[in-house]
Amino acid sequence: MKRLLLPVAALAALALGWSQLRQNLTDDKPNDYTNWSEYLGGPDRNHYSALRQITPDNVRSLQVAWRYATPDSGQIQTSPIIIDGVLYGVTPNVQAFALDAATGKEIWRYGGLKKAGANTSRGVTYWAPKTGENSNDAPRILHSMGPLLYALDAKTGQPISSFGQDGHIDLHDGLGEQAKDKFIISNTPGTIFEDLIIMPVRLSEEADAAPGYVRAFNVRTGKLAWTFHTIPHPGEFGYETWPKEAYKNFDVGGANNWSGMAVDRVRGILYVPTGSPSYDFYGGNRKGQNLFANCLLALDVRTGKRLWHYQAVHHDLWDRDFPAPPNLITVTQNGPDGRPRKIDAVAQVTKTGYVFVFDRVTGKPLFPIKEVPIPKSNVPGETTWPTQPMPLKPAPFVRQVMTEADINPNSVDRDSLLALFRKVGKRPYEPITNKGWALMIPGTDGGAEWGGAAADPDGILYVNANDIPWLYKLVDTPKEDELAHLSPGQRVYTLNCMSCHGPERRGNPRSGYPSLVNIGQRRDRPYVLQTVSNGRGMMPGFTALSAEEKNALIAFLFDDEKQEAPSSASGTTKAKRPYLPYKITGYNRFQDSQGYPAIKPPWGTLSAINLNTGEYAWKIPLGEEKGLKAKGISNSGTENYGGPVVTASGLLFIGGSRDEKFRAFDKKTGKLLWETDLPAAGFATPATYQIGGKQYVVIACGGGKVGVKKGNQYVAFALP
Repeated sequence: MKRLLLPVAALAALALGWSQLRQNLTDDKPNDYTNWSEYLGGPDRNHYSALRQITPDNVRSLQVAWRYATPDSGQIQTSPIIIDGVLYGVTPNVQAFALDAATGKEIWRYGGLKKAGANTSRGVTYWAPKTGENSNDAPRILHSMGPLLYALDAKTGQPISSFGQDGHIDLHDGLGEQAKDKFIISNTPGTIFEDLIIMPVRLSEEADAAPGYVRAFNVRTGKLAWTFHTIPHPGEFGYETWPKEAYKNFDVGGANNWSGMAVDRVRGILYVPTGSPSYDFYGGNRKGQNLFANCLLALDVRTGKRLWHYQAVHHDLWDRDFPAPPNLITVTQNGPDGRPRKIDAVAQVTKTGYVFVFDRVTGKPLFPIKEVPIPKSNVPGETTWPTQPMPLKPAPFVRQVMTEADINPNSVDRDSLLALFRKVGKRPYEPITNKGWALMIPGTDGGAEWGGAAADPDGILYVNANDIPWLYKLVDTPKEDELAHLSPGQRVYTLNCMSCHGPERRGNPRSGYPSLVNIGQRRDRPYVLQTVSNGRGMMPGFTALSAEEKNALIAFLFDDEKQEAPSSASGTTKAKRPYLPYKITGYNRFQDSQGYPAIKPPWGTLSAINLNTGEYAWKIPLGEEKGLKAKGISNSGTENYGGPVVTASGLLFIGGSRDEKFRAFDKKTGKLLWETDLPAAGFATPATYQIGGKQYVVIACGGGKVGVKKGNQYVAFALP
């Protein structure tokens, strides 16, 4: 059962009467649009601005208004917020800062994690007491660093001591004793409702992951307000969809929200997309449907009680978690009487390239969804769920199958790509096995990804996507006696690092996994040790490793490990981490020797989907591979990260592409109107705001992904 309605909640909402409810919506405090005061533009996460100064007619006149260089460099996935002339953002090493949004001049910067081990951040959250409220609580910036959530004074950047302990709380709070030493961070800003902040969390994707419970904290004090168990406890709905002991988290975790949430503040409903359970690619230890993993949850935001849910992937074995917050939109469809009616809806984009659209209150799908039979797994101990839901409308925005005719005709390795393609399993929801390669299209970075979709008030959804295949294969997890011939450090590497960095430590920089060969010539030991412990970028920290194991690993990586008989350290990992019989060999893009995808272009797209009808308004390639363009091969599209911004004046702004461009399109037609070079790729969602009658568009330019150079700038554009 995918969806269960809670009639009391639905009736309570309906009891207001739709006309009164819509009036309440219009009475909600409007955004004056001089600000961009929340992550992705607002609680609806629609990336939308009503500003009209920059138009399709004058956008070609945009010029750089200011630049801000951070003291460090690397991935900046931040979509900044702008409030009353102040821009709040995050550096690559997650130092929060405030700038004069008209000049880019720094006002303050909170040091935080200045050394290695910082993970990427997509931004911060702002909270202030209500206008007219008699309160001594200062406006604050809620900012996560590692496992800690800080409350910083918005004016000074200093921690607010009344929040938690000396200005911070630990995001392990509310997860139980079994999670206290496990990896947990937050990459995505929290969602504000009244005096609550509901926090997304990123966990390990291995078998030792913490449970991904959804939790709300008091924004003034930091105290835990409520918890929703995404892995249900005995007596809770969904408990029977897991093994009986799953909630104890001995060898099952995840089902977390990491991508962010949306909130309907009038109705008091929180919309939470959840991720896959761990381990991502083998589920023999978690047989069942696995609610509430891979679900869109509608929760009462004041209490955390479930109102309705829909599960988009049953018993996920493909890492098909929801990649972005949903969009709260209003669509127009014909009612039972044949007359057009407005429906407040929630739309969720997915890694698979589908858009699920539901009535925001009842959870009823607004377009038909079919349960489609999928292949069975032949992996011992695994039981694939027999069907998966696929919307009949809108059509998917990326390819779902690949044929021999789709092999990249421009590749220098076309023959070898074709030979490999003929050997792989390539059906939709192809089970990943230990018998050979399985093709996943699109790959685990989407389809849609964490940048999310933009939406117009008239129901048009704009989504950028990756459209390339990946290859996966399971291998038997080595047993302890099979590793006895290895040194302690090599054992730790084999069990924890090899699936991403490879048996020869060469990695795959184009796929985001750096080479570790001769790492000692580029980094010192403290840097590598802190990275192993805390993670960096999108790499999780390995908190379950003992100090002895970490030191052995560092010695192995620096090629100076003493060759000695195996020690007792070899058993530490086994004792601390649940044993699973299979793991993947790595996250492998299906590409040729030059790094180009094995499938014919386009490899990145931008689509406009009319959610009133379920039809496409337009679809275009996004980005150009520079090497191919130089050979006269255009419209390739590129892998892209970060989302678009759409304006009332008719523009859509987006960076995201590997070619380090920032572009503006006509939102009605998809026609390119303007583009400019960035100092590094803008793998982030832009923001737009107005100060002193001047409209600005700003984007973070950190690069550092998919083989492109790193950067350290925020760049703002405006008309002269």
